[in-house]
Amino acid sequence: MSRFNLAIVGGGLVGASLALALQAGAKARGWKIVLIEPFAPGDTWQPSYDARSSALSFGARQIYERLGLWEQISRRAEPIQEIHVSDKGRFGAVRLSATQEGVPALGYVAENAWLGQCLWQGLDKDVINWRVPAQVKQMQALPDGYRLTLNDETQLDCDLAVLADGGRSSLREQLGIGVRTTPYDQSALIANITPSDAHGGQAFERFTEHGPMALLPLPENRCALVWTRKADEVNRLQALDERSFLNELQGVFGYRLGTLKQVGARHVYPLSLIQAEEQVRSHLVVLGNAAHSLHPIAGQGFNLSLRDAVALAEALLASEALAGDLATLQVYRDRQYLDQKLTVGFSDQVTRLFGSQQPVIAAGRNLGLLGLDLLPTAKSWFARQAMGLGTRADV
Repeated sequence: MSRFNLAIVGGGLVGASLALALQAGAKARGWKIVLIEPFAPGDTWQPSYDARSSALSFGARQIYERLGLWEQISRRAEPIQEIHVSDKGRFGAVRLSATQEGVPALGYVAENAWLGQCLWQGLDKDVINWRVPAQVKQMQALPDGYRLTLNDETQLDCDLAVLADGGRSSLREQLGIGVRTTPYDQSALIANITPSDAHGGQAFERFTEHGPMALLPLPENRCALVWTRKADEVNRLQALDERSFLNELQGVFGYRLGTLKQVGARHVYPLSLIQAEEQVRSHLVVLGNAAHSLHPIAGQGFNLSLRDAVALAEALLASEALAGDLATLQVYRDRQYLDQKLTVGFSDQVTRLFGSQQPVIAAGRNLGLLGLDLLPTAKSWFARQAMGLGTRADV
């Protein structure tokens, strides 16, 4: 039976980023790491109009620069030069600018498939053992680690198991790790849009009487749409023909980018704030969406998980103990506690504040946006949150 120092269950963006953050130190230590992922990455990049995307904060760029991967990622990462936050039907608005903040971009938007390709190409197969395609169907706690049984009935043991298998982690449930779920009573419609005018690196956050929406810049003058509404409304929007859908979207978004000409495949996801009640146990870490799934409108979910992954790698490599030592894992958990608390709170409160249509709250929100746009210090604080720089002292 194979024995590894670490087994990373889930080779998506978070799991692969953890492997990348670990590999140089793991090679120096002689560690054996296995990355277990159900979907094998393709050998070549396959562009798709409908590719799902992620918003990368400026802090995420700094992380990938340190890991030596940003030059590759940046080839298909669209810079966000400006963020325009508005409340439909009201005067309040905030405009954030990369130039004002003294950075080359406030953030970036990249297709998930491209990010995954870059991450997997950056992995050293001499250090990171791939089990792809493969799934872990059972995990058994041992005195000195975990035994993983794969779907082909092979087994492997590890000092530390990292669950990075997504928000619907069946292994998390199998291990009896509870979750706190706060429904938002909304669903998100995700699609790519082509406007008639050049987006010019602008990102839009638009809050309406029916829920928030975001339009983020992508390469080839596409935009990634995240439109949140009540579940029945989202299902209705998904069922509309292309022209009817674009007309309704145009009526809500306006003509800031001219006429909306094309929409790709539309996907719908129910929205909840989900937080695991345990993120560390002896020989176990829960990471990524399996640890916390946030509302997508603030674009904070993946960026927080990336910071978690890097903090975990740093804690493991700084320790003289075995990889699964609980004291080491608690150092990681303590370090990330404030970052997680502030980021989850920021995302949740923005969602609730701009989702409320109570007249007093809506009026206060409008004044708040006006004041935020007029106060440089407050505006800079808001920008740092958006850039993923506001919750860590070391970035």
